[in-house]
Amino acid sequence: MFIQQPFDQFLDLEYERINESRVKVNLPIKPLYINSLGVVHGGIISTLADVAMCNTIEPDEENQQKVVTVDLNVTFLKGAREQKHLIAFADLIKRGRTLSHAECLIYDEADNLIAKAKTTLFNN
Repeated sequence: MFIQQPFDQFLDLEYERINESRVKVNLPIKPLYINSLGVVHGGIISTLADVAMCNTIEPDEENQQKVVTVDLNVTFLKGAREQKHLIAFADLIKRGRTLSHAECLIYDEADNLIAKAKTTLFNN
């Protein structure tokens, strides 16, 4: 089960749970996401990472999010040009009582590493 929010639906995100602590999120690239340099905007990439990492922790019984981001760090490694999709692989590194930690790698469809991210999540 994944959290379904209007913003995620607007982005047309596709989710897949790989195992208990790992998710894959696919983002179809729209022309709207391309910045003036011709690459996918960093805010879109950051959003993809954030959504993927938050979904490493399954929602509650009412499909409500159990965590919120308190710290997000994204490192951009390569511009994503002329891509149809970006794929995020997020892993829950440590689940704590009040704080959890996750990491994410984002690839283009040619399997080039585009960005890496890490987050601290507050458990609601």
